[in-house]
Amino acid sequence: MSHPEALDERLRFAIANKRLIRVTYQGSLRIGEPHDYGIQHGTPKLLFYQLRRADGGHGRDAVTGWRLFEVSKIDECVVLEETFHGSRGQSHRQHLTWDELFARVA
Repeated sequence: MSHPEALDERLRFAIANKRLIRVTYQGSLRIGEPHDYGIQHGTPKLLFYQLRRADGGHGRDAVTGWRLFEVSKIDECVVLEETFHGSRGQSHRQHLTWDELFARVA
């Protein structure tokens, strides 16, 4: 993504408004819920609940579930119109320890 500020704004907006995002990460197009966004071990990261691979990927990487993305490796991010309910209940407890937390789904 050419403008880190634009990505930062999109992630914060998507989390605040509980909107799904479509990201290209390490060459794969993924759709899911952005949950936590912050700095962990000095690196900006996004805790993402993957709902599906938009490119029909296979194997473990195509499975739904939690992913931790390095923000600098997100090539594209589109905020979708579709919303999600928010925290995933018990799985919310699996959230990580952050050096600094910018945004978290309530």
